[in-house]
Amino acid sequence: MTNGKTLHMTVRNTAFALLALIAAAGPAHAEILIGAAAPFSGPNAALGEQLRRGAQMAVDDINATGGIRGERLSLTFADDGCDPRKAVEVATGFVSGKVRAVIGHYCSGASIPASKVYQTAGIIQISPASTQPKFTDDGGWNVIRLAPRDDAQAFAAAGLVLDKFSGRRIAVVHDQQPAFAGLAQRFRDGLQAKGVEPALTESFKAGTKDFKELAGRIAAAEAGVVYVSGSYVEGGLLARALRAEGSGAQIVSGDSLVTEDYLKQAGDAAEGTLMTFTFDPRNFPAARPVVERMRAQEQNAEGFTLYAYAAVQALAAAAEATGTLESARLAEWLRSGNRFDTAVGPISFDLKGDLKDPRLAWFRWIEGRYVEVDPATLAPPILDTTP
Repeated sequence: MTNGKTLHMTVRNTAFALLALIAAAGPAHAEILIGAAAPFSGPNAALGEQLRRGAQMAVDDINATGGIRGERLSLTFADDGCDPRKAVEVATGFVSGKVRAVIGHYCSGASIPASKVYQTAGIIQISPASTQPKFTDDGGWNVIRLAPRDDAQAFAAAGLVLDKFSGRRIAVVHDQQPAFAGLAQRFRDGLQAKGVEPALTESFKAGTKDFKELAGRIAAAEAGVVYVSGSYVEGGLLARALRAEGSGAQIVSGDSLVTEDYLKQAGDAAEGTLMTFTFDPRNFPAARPVVERMRAQEQNAEGFTLYAYAAVQALAAAAEATGTLESARLAEWLRSGNRFDTAVGPISFDLKGDLKDPRLAWFRWIEGRYVEVDPATLAPPILDTTP
């Protein structure tokens, strides 16, 4: 049996031996922990998977070339469900976990409250998808986004509707969530700026499954255009309900319907739907290597996938340029107009953290897939879906 003094000496000698082994092994290679937040469950889970795919491949690619200034990146994912309260919980968890930066959140309603937590904690937040103007208009020094703002998309949509569908009655429908309600309001602002009032404005609760009554009111109002501001799930169900009611109205929406999951909900009713988004980055030469690797892994680089990839690239570019991972310096460098290359082409940000010169494009669902279309070539007979 060992006495107390002998035990103390043994423990102390063992501790010294372990310290000597650690010192002999040289310094450990630290990992840069990055938080990535999005809806990975619930009705918007398909959109969260876009962020997961893009961010993970970007981290893998950067690590394969030596990481950032010799340090590897590591991702930790958290599901915010596109819910403001849950997003704050996620943000608080990231802060406790000592993440150095955040890629996300996806939905504006989650990004905005979470950004306040990150601002207080001194953490940069780069969102590939949050589009509500309030995110940067009222945001702190720490917010950056790669998606065009809602007001740009909504005003473009209002302009196209008034140009190509002049004289048609217009219905505006949104799902009551702040981001989608804001997008619908800005679409109405675009109409009203030209002296046009919507014939009908309606809302529904997120998660609604039965759109028969709403579709009936839209049909009764004889709307020839329906601007839908909501998720791909409810958007698809509403499109199906409209066609069942005999409405051939042209459906117009924002980027939330630029996903194959819209087709799964809408079925044949997706045909002809028009949507604003950025130009499809899958067609950019800079994106080709990433797209091909994803295709080899049976993954789709659709929607915001490549913007999530580019969000990680933005973080890396700022870190390499400034020689630091201090969030304040990273944000300052990014918001100073510095231009750098990404998978979605060369980009730069303004002092608010918005994209400089955002490029908007139009997409249309045609024969089971969404394709980029030139609005200058569109004419009502081509877009008309009236039986």
